[in-house]
Amino acid sequence: MQDFVFPARDEFLNRAADVERLEDWWSGRDRNALVLYGRRRVGKSWLFRAFAHGKPAIVLVAERRAEGAQLGRFADRLAPLLGMRPDIGDLPGLIAALYALGERQKTLTIIDEFPYLLPARSEQRHEILTAIQAVMEERESSRLKLMLCGSHIGQMRALLAQTGPLRGRLTPLSVEPLRFADAQAFVQEPTARARVERYALAGGMSMYLDELARGRGDLRERICERVLSHRGPLFNDPREVLEEELRQPGIYFSLLEELALGERAVGDLATSLGKRTSDLSPYLETLEKMRLAEKIAPVTAGRDHRDHRFRLADNFLRFWFRFVFNFQEDLRTGLRPEDHYDGEIAPVLSEHIATIFEGLCREWTRKELGADASRVGSWWGNALNELRRDGRRQNEEIDIVGMRRGVVTVVGECKWTGRRLGAQVLKDLETYKLPAMRQAKVRLASDGPLIVLFSKSGFEPGLIKIATEREGLRLVALHELVAGLMA
Repeated sequence: MQDFVFPARDEFLNRAADVERLEDWWSGRDRNALVLYGRRRVGKSWLFRAFAHGKPAIVLVAERRAEGAQLGRFADRLAPLLGMRPDIGDLPGLIAALYALGERQKTLTIIDEFPYLLPARSEQRHEILTAIQAVMEERESSRLKLMLCGSHIGQMRALLAQTGPLRGRLTPLSVEPLRFADAQAFVQEPTARARVERYALAGGMSMYLDELARGRGDLRERICERVLSHRGPLFNDPREVLEEELRQPGIYFSLLEELALGERAVGDLATSLGKRTSDLSPYLETLEKMRLAEKIAPVTAGRDHRDHRFRLADNFLRFWFRFVFNFQEDLRTGLRPEDHYDGEIAPVLSEHIATIFEGLCREWTRKELGADASRVGSWWGNALNELRRDGRRQNEEIDIVGMRRGVVTVVGECKWTGRRLGAQVLKDLETYKLPAMRQAKVRLASDGPLIVLFSKSGFEPGLIKIATEREGLRLVALHELVAGLMA
């Protein structure tokens, strides 16, 4: 077998930890098939092709087509390698042929979009996987390295279930969206602000980073060309991806549109959509399994806490559902992308970025202050009782709360605005928010938690003076935040 060649190998960026894990599996004695899974657009195809480059390997890509035609196509691919055309009547037969291929030499075989080969009905799927289990019992006699890849996270994780037929015969590797530091391989903008802005729009998905973050250039122009133009590559991409995986996409799209505006309690979502809370729960659970939405609670809450919220987990989808989804027909029928950007996006883009900025500040806190804060999240709760009674304040929220052994040791606020952050933010935190936490029976460090304030635009002289005169207060400018994340 000839070595696999990936022509774009030199363009492959980052994913060093994932490649290292794959190389360990390749060179190790593990005979289990490796299950590589992750969301569409996260970069799985480039990852496994870059890994296969220079190895004796074959890539089989499954499609939505009749089983017989698909297996016949695979048999044609294997014929010159086996010296004969194998008789592949079903999926277990394909797996058996691949293990036979590995009897001659160490071989890497990758089946991409593996779920397309499985029956839709659960009973039939279990029967097929049970038959594959029997084939895999002979894997020790073959030097095949088999990789099963897929984007349907629910089905791929079902393969790994402890109650499934293939338990103990698979090794999992989940491909996650790139974190801020790793995503910077795509970003060539020199300023800290530009780096945060590009990540806030593209998120950690390789395809979106490639379109929106790679190289330098005007951000407005890039968004108009790639996202807002009805001929742009990202104009309809989220819709196409989600419609391929979801039944009743209309309800899911409505939920994602609501979540694009910010964190929402399930009751608020139900009210906005005119649905009962119980009706929405299955849809939210599906979005969680797909890693599109995530459930959050105050970091101080116990496991049985019911005051949870949902948020959209992907930066680009948050941008698309807020600024593109509901305007697609207008953009198709004459609305200029530049006019849409200037009228609908530019005035509130900072609000969109602020949410991602808060997440980056929490990430910085975990990295820089982990010894003092092993758990980091946010907090919300009731305002002080006397303030609620007279209507002055109803609720309080703190952007960053770090805890160690059940005690709050770090609190922080994050501001992505064009104005320098002043002492009023510190005053509000100490006058209203920390007392509200104490009222909620949250344990604070006896000498007071460390206060960390993050600002896009720097700090007013009065606040800088306070920080130099008192311990327990730290100011983190944008360039310091980005440098700490990238270190």
